[in-house]
Amino acid sequence: MAHIFLASPHMSAEGYEQEFIKEAFDTNWIAPLGKNVNEFEKELASYVGAKDAAALSSGSAAIHLALKAAGVKEGDKVFCQDLTFSATANPILYEKAVPVFIDSDKETWNMSPEALKRAFEKYPEVKAVLPVHLYGMPANMEQIMDICKEYGVIVIEDAAESLGSYYHGQHTGTFGDYGVFSFNGNKIITTSGGGMLVCNLEEEKARERIAKTRFWATQAREPARHYEHKEIGYNYRMSNIVAGIGRGQLKVLEERVEQKRHIFAYYQEHLGDLPGLSFMPMHEKERANCWLSVIQLREDGPVRPLDIMIALEKGDIESRPVWKPMHLQPVFARYDYIDNGDVGAKLFRRGVCLPSDTKMTDEDLARICGIIRGLWR
Repeated sequence: MAHIFLASPHMSAEGYEQEFIKEAFDTNWIAPLGKNVNEFEKELASYVGAKDAAALSSGSAAIHLALKAAGVKEGDKVFCQDLTFSATANPILYEKAVPVFIDSDKETWNMSPEALKRAFEKYPEVKAVLPVHLYGMPANMEQIMDICKEYGVIVIEDAAESLGSYYHGQHTGTFGDYGVFSFNGNKIITTSGGGMLVCNLEEEKARERIAKTRFWATQAREPARHYEHKEIGYNYRMSNIVAGIGRGQLKVLEERVEQKRHIFAYYQEHLGDLPGLSFMPMHEKERANCWLSVIQLREDGPVRPLDIMIALEKGDIESRPVWKPMHLQPVFARYDYIDNGDVGAKLFRRGVCLPSDTKMTDEDLARICGIIRGLWR
């Protein structure tokens, strides 16, 4: 039987990506910039409803430049969601700033508004807040934004996993001052690697901020005949070929969201009756893109997360644990953590990310469910 991936690249059946790549080759524009980059920025910004966008080499680069655009400097504190991938937190250290990790809530698995309030009471001088939309599930942006507005603090949304998700009818990544998307190979759409920074400030300010991030992303070269540099720059811009893949992928994004949601619904239908097993939360007025379908197992239940992962592995099927919280990572151990009952740590211990590859058939899903159900017999 064929190997089943957790989540892998899925090119369009119509070949949209190849059309844009061919145009780049036909015009001999194989460069770090070009028409595909410009159009991908416009098309992505239009899709999510952002004011402007910069196509970059990765989601990490987008977070880094968002922090710089927010004025984060050495010694500044940044509130960062604790339950996330390290790529959310790493750029804080790039700028020699100080992360303060905020625990999750049970309702969304994302940044707890209650813990965030306590963080502000302890560190009112904080420079920026970095919530995450974990596995495509929207964070409680209404409460998070209310708290951040009260303190006048910049919000950078890590929407790397949530392209195509809505919160109260609005795309994730467009509530804060800045939003970040990733097109890594395992994301809901991919450019093989790449990211996008969007800005949601008023139009003129957004254009100014995005122009500045593009400047930083192209080595901060000043507009002089010779090579003049007054600031530190980075090699962060997206290539014209990569952007062509992204333009083609955008055309099938809604199809991918529907398939991801079908996968989640299939698991709910065929595994939902197993004792001690529950699913990641879904809420009214939201559309999660279900980038990964995630289950939780009761700690005193008959089956452990590792049992499921090993059983699937024996069947040549990929799965993985839930992200390990940042405050438990050795590299971040010395930074403060605002606890909310250790929700994130419990989700990590009890969780399994099930295969969520959009190329899977219902037969593949039945095979996965059969293996998992067998552990309860």
